[in-house]
Amino acid sequence: MSGLDLAGKRVVVTGAAGGLGRAFAAAFAREGAQVLAADINLKGAEETAGLTGGFAGAVDVTSQASTAALAALAAEKMGGIDILVNNAAIYAGLERKGFESIDEAVWDKVMAVNVKGPWQMTRAAAPHLRKQGGAVINVSSATVMSGSPEWLHYVSSKGAVIAMTRALARELGDDRITVNALAPGFTLTEASLGLMENAASYGVTRGAIKRAAGSDDMVGAALFLSSPLATFITGQTLIIDGGRQFL
Repeated sequence: MSGLDLAGKRVVVTGAAGGLGRAFAAAFAREGAQVLAADINLKGAEETAGLTGGFAGAVDVTSQASTAALAALAAEKMGGIDILVNNAAIYAGLERKGFESIDEAVWDKVMAVNVKGPWQMTRAAAPHLRKQGGAVINVSSATVMSGSPEWLHYVSSKGAVIAMTRALARELGDDRITVNALAPGFTLTEASLGLMENAASYGVTRGAIKRAAGSDDMVGAALFLSSPLATFITGQTLIIDGGRQFL
């Protein structure tokens, strides 16, 4: 335990079948929180729950019915929701190409999961969060700050997450709910390692801290922003990239 006072908190993490989602779930569990690991890949979510001692649920974050069902499952299994981590996103498997060559169906799918998803999930969780206050953590990306070329669908979707975070913070502030965004830099997850052959060395020399980032480098910010230490911090975006972006 680290003194963040998260023991007993009820946490829902989407996109928790692996990668950053699994790391977030494990980090909250280490702090003594109850964690519901959710993913469209139920088997992967169940594996995460097995590692963290928590619960698992299937969710399609683009569906109002599915997100409502997940919120109901959190209430059934944990008695409510104190913290929501909107991590689910399309990232792995996206083909980098010029904006004129992006297939419209791919664009729509990215927007549905990466933008509509956090909105739907927050809407489903809000009635539970309002009962006692809490925190929403939206996962954006540091690539928004650099405007990575040939990546317009992903960059645009993650930029929308930052805008959504600011607007939600305004709407939920009176309910004692903070809403903040994390913007991770390139992180060595299974998905990232599959994107390029030189993933382990990609961009390392551009950072103030010259090493590759791992999932565990991202989790501390989520824990802090969800803790009682951060109840006056809302609508903010924290870039976690070892100093590659100074904005």
